[in-house]
Amino acid sequence: MIDGPYFVLVVIGVVGTGLVAGVFCAFSTFVTRGLAALPPAQGVAAMKAINVTALMPAFMLVFLGTAVLCAVIAVVTFVLWPDQGTVELLLGSALYLFGSFGVTMVANVPRNEALAKLEAGTQEAADYWPTYVREWTMWNHIRTVASAAAAVSYVLALS
Repeated sequence: MIDGPYFVLVVIGVVGTGLVAGVFCAFSTFVTRGLAALPPAQGVAAMKAINVTALMPAFMLVFLGTAVLCAVIAVVTFVLWPDQGTVELLLGSALYLFGSFGVTMVANVPRNEALAKLEAGTQEAADYWPTYVREWTMWNHIRTVASAAAAVSYVLALS
C-alpha cells in the first residue's frame, strides 16, 4: 500500500491530471466547436486571445506543476519500487508526460505559434483556420484521453 508523503503526491497527481483532462475535454467537446462556428476572423481572434490567456499563472501552475509532479512520482517509484501499484504509477506518469505534456509541446504549441503570426482578418488566417481547428482539436483529443487515463492509472495505483 502506498502511504505517507508518497500517498499525498499520488493524490495530488490524480487531482492535477484530472483537472488538466477536464480543461482539455472542455476544449474538445465545445470550445473549439464553438470557435469553428464563428466567422474565421472572429474564431482566429478568439483563439489567439485564449492562447495568450492560457499562459497566465493559474493554468500554467496546474499544467506544468502536474508535469513536474508526474516526473517526481516516476522517479520516486523507480527508487522505492513499491510492492503494489508500480506499473500503474509509471504508466500514469508516462501518459501525462508524453501524451499530455509532450503532445502539447510537439503538436499544439507549434500550431498556436503559427496562428499567433497571422492577422485575424486576413485571407491567410481565414485559409489556415479550418486546418488549425481540425489538427489542433485532433491532438487535443489525444491530450484529453492521455490526461484522463493518467488520473485513472494513479487512482488504480492507490487501490
